[in-house]
Amino acid sequence: MAAPKFTFIDLFAGIGGIRKGFEHIGGKCVFTSEWDKYARTTYAVNHGENEEDIAGDIWSVPLDSIPDHDVLVGGFPCQPFSLAGVSKKNAMGRTHGFACDAQGTLFFRIAEILKERRPKAFMLENVKNLVSHNRGHTFRVIQHVLEQELGYHIDWKVVDGKRWTPQHRERIYVVGFREDVGFEWPDESTWPEAGSIKLGSILEPASTVDSKYVLTDKLWSYLQGYRDKHEKAGNGFGYSVVTPIDTTRTLSARYYKDGSEILVHRGDGLNPRRLTPRECARLMGFEDSFVLPVSDTQLYRQFGNSVVVPAVKAVAKAMEPYLKQALKKGRASGIAKVTEKPELILKGSPNLPTRLVKIPVVV
Repeated sequence: MAAPKFTFIDLFAGIGGIRKGFEHIGGKCVFTSEWDKYARTTYAVNHGENEEDIAGDIWSVPLDSIPDHDVLVGGFPCQPFSLAGVSKKNAMGRTHGFACDAQGTLFFRIAEILKERRPKAFMLENVKNLVSHNRGHTFRVIQHVLEQELGYHIDWKVVDGKRWTPQHRERIYVVGFREDVGFEWPDESTWPEAGSIKLGSILEPASTVDSKYVLTDKLWSYLQGYRDKHEKAGNGFGYSVVTPIDTTRTLSARYYKDGSEILVHRGDGLNPRRLTPRECARLMGFEDSFVLPVSDTQLYRQFGNSVVVPAVKAVAKAMEPYLKQALKKGRASGIAKVTEKPELILKGSPNLPTRLVKIPVVV
């Protein structure tokens, strides 16, 4: 195998979709962290890793045990920032965003790693709603930490996965470089046309699909009644039935429950069906050689939480020439001097109470 062009670490790794994108441009993964044990199983099988070598909760990993690396990549947990997550937490009277102690603060673990290891570049992936969450305050804090406190030059872009697969899936990709290398996103006209790939290209032959994926009469009746009730109330909730000439809604981690956001039409008078796990893998851009070693329920969760692999490859490809420039500058150049005490004070709405997060400031 060719010598790697750079090293990277894979945080909140899921099943390794982001890893595939950065291996595509010649990177070598030197550290992986993923807390979910089933995702670790899928990751290990498909990326030639020993499952026990994959770190779990990133908070339990000492900073000095994380190896030096050129690039940090990760899709940090998006539930506190997502539209669905915010709605659910509001309904339950729970906080979200940076005020969510369970997941919101995981961004700050990324910040600590960036401060400790000073990689030449990073790429972070999250839901589109990250930019608008809490009237934009959440993203302003992220931007402030990355640029003003850690000294990185950043840019971001919302990319829709339906340029590469038949799924409408918008995600924000935040790219950062320690040095100012003049990063610019490529002209979108160089990417495939959005919506040009249709569902039929990833469907398995109907004759080979197990009947267990067809909705029961009881579930199909329930979903139709649920949709009718909300339509009468003026709401947009309900199932979505798609045909081979369509693109789908966004696959979610709850797909295992009833499959309602993406149901495949089987013909008039016939109950629709869920996508199979293999079709979900294809919908996310994973090749058919990708092994599916866990239960259907876990696979649906894993693909619903994953990234569109070709989209990540496109982002990595956009970074590649600038990463080459950053690598040429050498590890010793431009390393930021860090002070000991300055603190970041987050001031926000009732959903984002004032709190202190101690992250040394770059000077």
